[in-house]
Amino acid sequence: MSCSPRVIFARPVLTCTGMSASQVLVQVLTGGLSSPDASVGPLAAAFITLLAVGAYLGAVAPSMKPRAALLASIGLALLLLGGSAALLAGAGLWWPTWPAVLALVFGHVGLRGGRRSVPQSTRLPASTAAAKPVSKPAGAAKNTTPPSTLGPITVTPDRTQLGRYRIDRQLGRGAMGAVYLGHDPKIGRQVAIKTMALSQEFDGAELTEARARFFREAETAGRLQHRDIVTIFDAGEDQDLAFIAMEYLKGHDMQRYTSAANLLPVPTVLRIVSRVADALAYAHSQGVVHRDIKPANVMIDPSDDSVKVTDFGIARITDSSRTRTGMVLGTPSFMSPEQMAGRRVDGRSDLYSLGVMLFQLLVGRLPHHADSMAKLMYQIANDPAPDIRTLRKDLPEPLANVVALALEKRPEVRYADGRQFAEDLRTIAANMGGAVHVRATSGDAAPPESDAFAATVKISRGDPGHNPSP
Repeated sequence: MSCSPRVIFARPVLTCTGMSASQVLVQVLTGGLSSPDASVGPLAAAFITLLAVGAYLGAVAPSMKPRAALLASIGLALLLLGGSAALLAGAGLWWPTWPAVLALVFGHVGLRGGRRSVPQSTRLPASTAAAKPVSKPAGAAKNTTPPSTLGPITVTPDRTQLGRYRIDRQLGRGAMGAVYLGHDPKIGRQVAIKTMALSQEFDGAELTEARARFFREAETAGRLQHRDIVTIFDAGEDQDLAFIAMEYLKGHDMQRYTSAANLLPVPTVLRIVSRVADALAYAHSQGVVHRDIKPANVMIDPSDDSVKVTDFGIARITDSSRTRTGMVLGTPSFMSPEQMAGRRVDGRSDLYSLGVMLFQLLVGRLPHHADSMAKLMYQIANDPAPDIRTLRKDLPEPLANVVALALEKRPEVRYADGRQFAEDLRTIAANMGGAVHVRATSGDAAPPESDAFAATVKISRGDPGHNPSP
């Protein structure tokens, strides 16, 4: 078999009689070998370039923001191709960069696929109804994973620093991020830090909009100064994680008091709910709607008689793509009919959700419950809530009337102001008398009604039975 050099793609290539087209292509791709000695340089260059790209994909790209990583990968690929072309045209040298370019393409695709594979939202299986609730700080209550999966509050954190804050331990984990106990070194203060991995939920222009909305809503919620609303100290972004730093509460949420076997005294319930109504009235006067009022988002501390509403602005932040994706974020069992239908909501929607919470705290069950989302949505939109006196005969008629008014389907008939809601509850509590202090309980069992629709989820407006938007 005789061999002779041929010019292919402006490059001398050693070809031999009897070589197939694929063998000639291998000669071109591996450097156009005109002699056995010429193979060392191109192959060594290709190997070194491939190692460098592997180091970039393994150590650098994962720590970058998705858009920045994409631009960096494109720039690196163009640089490799341009350098190879320049060497070939100017010096007749062939630098085989194609393995590195292919590694960049497939490596970057794999990297983005791994980021997108993290679950966006979760629905609880009905079997988690008996899971033990976990005491959570401000910001830790909203989770779409079962409480039992959160683990103890001593979970080792996956990071030690977030912005200027030192991370001490993980307190919980939800669909879009984790909640940590942190330390602010500037003033030596403990804080609860709620993180949101926006890049896992949004991409491209939606990610830009979600990031802008995050800081806008965090700033708006941070302006709320009320004794019964958790204070937000700071908001920032670090290593592709947006975070909100807020006051750390040592109490527990109201979820443990929603089972029939573990109800609080009625005057105590009325006092707590009236304070939540006052807090909502203040927030609504500042143009802020909560959108996810439920027992898990109300924290109390029996040691100092405090009541705190948590997670203001969080539902609004994570709902930034609703108008384009046809999704609604919230907790189905506590959603108002207008929120369930995907219509524009105002403060009256929060008051409906508070009415659901009051109903559950008084009788130990939800006003509407079903074995499918479609049935639940139909009930919320059409079926009146049961009279609480049919479920608990010792409750006074004025209280039943207040609950019924709060749960009106039509917003224009419902309580229009949280102050009036609160005043009615305080009047009833005063007439009833009795103890008004929160008693600590073990909270060993979750309520029977704590099912798949008692967690914050996204709901498609295209689901069967979903009320269409007007």
